[in-house]
Amino acid sequence: MLKQTVFTRRLGLTAAAVVAVLATGCASNTKLNDTPVETRNPTATETAQPQQAQSAVSTVDLAAQKNAELLAAAKKGRVIYFDFDSFVVKDEFRPAVEANAKYLANNKKAQMIIEGHTDERGSREYNLALGQKRAEAVQKALVALGASDSQLESVSYGEERPAVEGHDEAAWSKNRRAELKDR
Repeated sequence: MLKQTVFTRRLGLTAAAVVAVLATGCASNTKLNDTPVETRNPTATETAQPQQAQSAVSTVDLAAQKNAELLAAAKKGRVIYFDFDSFVVKDEFRPAVEANAKYLANNKKAQMIIEGHTDERGSREYNLALGQKRAEAVQKALVALGASDSQLESVSYGEERPAVEGHDEAAWSKNRRAELKDR
């Protein structure tokens, strides 16, 4: 009752006036029984089963799209170069290794061969061993970043398959490498 008196004082109305305003606001002269109602008889086409609307929106396979993007990124960095007499993966090739590891982690059926290569300096046996160490170093980095060991195979070709022919540092630097190839 206190709230009602505060309300009526602010509006300058008496309690009886408030009741009268509320009562007339709720009243209506329209009788619900006199309201016309539409009656319809459905036609034959309206009673038939509605046809399925064909969507104009094409479906997108997001997983396939992601795999394609990962593969494209991985293929950009499929060659890792090494310093002379070293099998340490340099920091500048980390993005390439990460991209390939991410691709392999997201595609468990994908497999790669890692080929280790050397320049022509050193004995055949030494170069085969160094090429193997380079391939295994890349494999370890891929596994550390999420690839599975079962997806990878390391092989060494030593100096037998040079990328560039020549007997100078420009050629040698291109031959000291590990190549990642799809299997």
